[in-house]
Amino acid sequence: MQEKPPSLQMFGIRTPLIEPGDNIAKIIIDSLEEQGMQFQEDDVLIIAESPLATAEGRLVDLEKIEPCEKAMELAEEYKLDAREMELILQECDEIFGGVPGAALTITKGTLAPNAGIDGSNAPEGHVVLLPENAQESAGRIRREIMEHCKCKIGVIVGDSRTQPLRLGCVGIALGTSGIVPVEDARGTLDLFGKEMVITRKAMADNLVSAAQLLMGEAGESVPAVLVRGAPVQVVDEDIDMPLFSRDECMYYSNIRKA
Repeated sequence: MQEKPPSLQMFGIRTPLIEPGDNIAKIIIDSLEEQGMQFQEDDVLIIAESPLATAEGRLVDLEKIEPCEKAMELAEEYKLDAREMELILQECDEIFGGVPGAALTITKGTLAPNAGIDGSNAPEGHVVLLPENAQESAGRIRREIMEHCKCKIGVIVGDSRTQPLRLGCVGIALGTSGIVPVEDARGTLDLFGKEMVITRKAMADNLVSAAQLLMGEAGESVPAVLVRGAPVQVVDEDIDMPLFSRDECMYYSNIRKA
């Protein structure tokens, strides 16, 4: 008899407004309990990076930023606020192009417009930087929640990004704890018996994309999503997000050749 596919359930967790210094793990635990739910074994929690970064003190008042000459030049080129451009320079590893309204950067090892800096869901005149270390944040939150709920869970810190030549945002995992974020499908067979030789499944990224249907991108006040029955491996360790080198990346290496 053929096994039934896993039953995937997702629950948005509505919370109060997250502010600097808040304990986001406690807020999520309390908010989930107010919804009449609690964590279960092998659940996966997905947290949006912006409220997490806000809680961690990464909210920046642009009035306090003094742009350098290079920031002012690039701000003119890419039609950005010079103060935000100064933060982009501070946060990114490299800037290698852009369009009006966005500088294309490598930040924390991935392609990111404006170094992931976001003015949405921030007070007027403020922006939110990416979490300093999303991997460490995921691990800390996971351990705090497991201490409370006494069960094994996984945690993903997610963000939204655009894809080359595609309109609209999809999800990307910035850091994970307690799950295998990318599963290796090489060696498995397709429907016609051919062996897969390249494919790896971006489990964490795909879950973030699905969760964003509940989180939204604006004022939904749903900064976290509980995933139950996810077809991922929940483990007892922190596994870093695997990244390509720049030379191995099909997009980046060919952009650089142009």
